[in-house]
Amino acid sequence: MRFPNPFRSRDSDFLKLLGSQAEKTREGLEALEAYLKDGDEAQAKRVQTIEKEADEMRRILIDELNRTFVTPIDREDLFALSRTIDDVLDYGYTTLDEMVTLGVKPNLYLQRMVSILREAAEELYLGVIQLKDHPQVASDHAQRCKALENRAESVYRSAVADLFKETKTVEDVVEILKMREIYRHLSNAADRGDEAANILGDIVVKMT
Repeated sequence: MRFPNPFRSRDSDFLKLLGSQAEKTREGLEALEAYLKDGDEAQAKRVQTIEKEADEMRRILIDELNRTFVTPIDREDLFALSRTIDDVLDYGYTTLDEMVTLGVKPNLYLQRMVSILREAAEELYLGVIQLKDHPQVASDHAQRCKALENRAESVYRSAVADLFKETKTVEDVVEILKMREIYRHLSNAADRGDEAANILGDIVVKMT
């Protein structure tokens, strides 16, 4: 894959790198959603590949921050937004990893949560790419992302409550522990998406 050249147009490169990173997060959640629908191993491998590509983009962005005195947005905000976008994808990847490790099959709750997270990742991506020229549009996308986080948390609470409805055996308890751990990964992903949306909103306020 081709990455932006870190030695040219540094002001614009920061936002380009953020946009590319957000796009990779969206693609990773899309691949995870596809895996949960049909268990396609190719999609699982795609999640892993995308996560590595996104990490490389983040490393380039941090290197740019360390070598640039003047940035188009506060460097702390750039760092924090990149970190939280990265966290969303990381939690998506660890969800997949835990499912494989624990031998957990997709269920309706997992599919719903990941579908919502994929929508939230889409809103983050759209918010980031609109940040420079249309900050108010970026703010609107950030608000939509926050609303999706609320939906994800609602599904998470329902999923956890459902786990304890018919506990009868030791095997049931083991299954509960497995599923609750995986649900928590997705809940954490939603939380990080919410934080990214908050940072995006704060950046818009500073810009306007």
